[in-house]
Amino acid sequence: MPARTQLDLPILLPDVPSAKDTCVERLASSLQRTEGIEHAHVVPAENGEPDPFCIHYDPETLSLPRIRRLAKSRGSEIADRYGHLVWDIKEGSRPRRARTIAKRLRRADGVVEAAVSAAGRVRVEYDRSETDGEKIRDALLGMNVRPRGDVLDVSDLSTAAQEEESGHEKPGHHEEGEGKAGGHDHEGGFGEKTELIFSILAGLCVAVGVGLSFTGVSAWIPWGFYVGGYVFGGYYTVQDVFDAVRVGDFEVDVLMLVAAAGAAALGTWLEGAFLLFLFSLGHALEHYAMGRARRAIESLAELAPDRALVRRNGEEQEVPAGELAVGDTVVVKPNASIPADGFVTGGESAVNQAPVTGESVPVDKTPVDNPEAVGNPADLGPAHRVYAGTINGSGVLEMRVTKRADESTLSRVVQMVTEAEAEKSPTERFTSRFERIFVPSVLGLVVLLLFAWVPLDETFADSFYRAMAVLVAASPCALALATPSAVLSGIGRAGQGGVLVKGGGPLERLGRLGAVAFDKTGTLTEGAPRVTDVRPCDGTAEGDLLRTAVDVEQRSDHPLAEAVVEYGTEKLKGQVLDDAHDLESITGRGVKASVGGLPVHVGKKELFDEVEGPPLPDELRQTTERLESEGRTTMIVRRGGDYLGVIGLADQPREGAADVIGRLRQIGIRRMVMISGDHQRVVDAGAAELGLDEARGDLLPDDKVDAVRALREEEDVAMIGDGVNDAPAMANATVGIAMGAAGSDVALETADVALMADDLSRLPFALGLSRQTRRIIRQNLWIALGTVAVLVPATIAGLSIGPAVVLHEGSTLFVVGNALRLLRYDA
Repeated sequence: MPARTQLDLPILLPDVPSAKDTCVERLASSLQRTEGIEHAHVVPAENGEPDPFCIHYDPETLSLPRIRRLAKSRGSEIADRYGHLVWDIKEGSRPRRARTIAKRLRRADGVVEAAVSAAGRVRVEYDRSETDGEKIRDALLGMNVRPRGDVLDVSDLSTAAQEEESGHEKPGHHEEGEGKAGGHDHEGGFGEKTELIFSILAGLCVAVGVGLSFTGVSAWIPWGFYVGGYVFGGYYTVQDVFDAVRVGDFEVDVLMLVAAAGAAALGTWLEGAFLLFLFSLGHALEHYAMGRARRAIESLAELAPDRALVRRNGEEQEVPAGELAVGDTVVVKPNASIPADGFVTGGESAVNQAPVTGESVPVDKTPVDNPEAVGNPADLGPAHRVYAGTINGSGVLEMRVTKRADESTLSRVVQMVTEAEAEKSPTERFTSRFERIFVPSVLGLVVLLLFAWVPLDETFADSFYRAMAVLVAASPCALALATPSAVLSGIGRAGQGGVLVKGGGPLERLGRLGAVAFDKTGTLTEGAPRVTDVRPCDGTAEGDLLRTAVDVEQRSDHPLAEAVVEYGTEKLKGQVLDDAHDLESITGRGVKASVGGLPVHVGKKELFDEVEGPPLPDELRQTTERLESEGRTTMIVRRGGDYLGVIGLADQPREGAADVIGRLRQIGIRRMVMISGDHQRVVDAGAAELGLDEARGDLLPDDKVDAVRALREEEDVAMIGDGVNDAPAMANATVGIAMGAAGSDVALETADVALMADDLSRLPFALGLSRQTRRIIRQNLWIALGTVAVLVPATIAGLSIGPAVVLHEGSTLFVVGNALRLLRYDA
């Protein structure tokens, strides 16, 4: 039998930014190659605790101290060799530039992996034996590098006051703008508007040149303005093309620049300047639009306050939110933002949790009875827990911090949404592959068209002009932006609505679902049994039945017993007996106790077929079976030889669950299934009450996995559960959806999509948004491909560059504007 031990991952790999880092995989692989070690892996932790590193080993081969020394030694070797850098680069905040920068970094000596998101976030893993942080920065050719902590501190994001480099190497703090060595900056001297200003200047040059050409002045003067249009319109395009060509990329910018150069070679400076003006204007507006989508995501980080009022040593003092420590007591004034995750220790108020969970109604908060007795804060109810970035109401709250600012739910959401930008959806991967084939094909067609004068009766200049027009028409700018702009907007809007979508892949898969499998307990139901029926026998008062049941069950800790006690105490207004003693549990059947000298049995009907005494009366048996057929769990009460009656309990459906099912049908979900470990009759009754199509009960965890796999063979299916117990089933679904992920690290990690609030009504919003995103992606692709399909034959047939440019850039702006509509989506 193998033994197991768990070691703290931060001790083994102290500088690794997350448990998903490849260095963790290297450590696991290295240890698993050691004789005596069977398996090594990370166990996700909850409540902000470090992820433990679990090692399964043979104690006959290796001792525990030897295991620990070996793990620390291997971890130290890996940490010494591999470094990580996380930077923000302004120039990377555009899809095409991001791809170019990533390729450039991957080609640098010693770089193991590099990824650049459209938000300009650069992550680099490198081999220390071959390179270092300064050499990697040099590979960026002097771009604006701003170090960034890998685990995002939302207070840092909102103020930009603290910037630090995450990972294995810290070459020092850099103020914004440091690290430039003659490189170019797309924000320039006018900030974000520089590119737009250059584009406008290019347009003015073209307009003035055209105007002067009609005044009879020397042709050299309009020509000078056209050259100015080339300079201002091509300034950023030339730099982008230069960077792309250096890493072997031939993208749409290359085609545009070649077309403009061709126009100049033909002496048609006006058309070339007009082309670059419209192309640069399209780029500038695209940059603005994509920036707007990114700002929708970054606005999440600005929800947390910069400073907090903390009580230390009996005195209140204001400190930066990033300096709050676990255990601090924070005072939250009325209408102020809550600075960290924690629980309420004093005061009462209603808190607006919409910024984090998407809940539309403020949640009432009350203090816990004994703050010092709180063990696991995750076990506290929603009335006690608070989250960073939510907004306090009219009362003053005192709270105890349970997570640092960089570990809060809001911080994790911002981090994951930012990471999700870098994940390409299936459509994005398709368009990328298409571009890699399409652009060289276009260049080949242009080369052929350059020799059209050979078979045709036309001059070389005419053939050259036609070839340049085809270059403009065939440039797939709109295609390149069709999907990323929609995905970025969709992820941003989901985050604002309390739904975390982990990338374009889950977003697209969510939109094509045909079926949804629901875990029953805690998802479709409240997760706690409640008394629904009290049926006394003839001649027995309801109060007598309840008093006897409560008297016995208040000595039991079973969940069903707690439900009976709660209901009975409230119904009887506290008039409960306290006479039961000698409680005895009859496993799987019920309990036995002595009340007033008489034996009392409370339990299932099967109990009374086994114990001594009068048999169950037919009328009571029929009542019991009828309640069970309606999905009730039953508890029969017998005192001495007299049957007092039966109590029915059930896990009640969530408020509004049936309405959610109806909305999902309207969206287009064709099949909805309830899966549960409960008895099949209970599951059938619950499914019928909610209007579900199928119910599958008596399922063990492995059975749930098999059920989801069977559904997936028929159509795309989502599995929605709590993100922990249902993780295996969610992993086997097309999309795994976790409910109530706010405050739960495990739920955030396990699911493809996380509903931050414990609110099923966010599900139709998530599915509706994903379907709208897919519709917009399809619209964008049709517009992009349709424009190319129309313009290429048209330009071959003689359409001039001017109209081709207008139509081409118009389609590009259309797809970006169409994608931005997602930011206003409302279910």
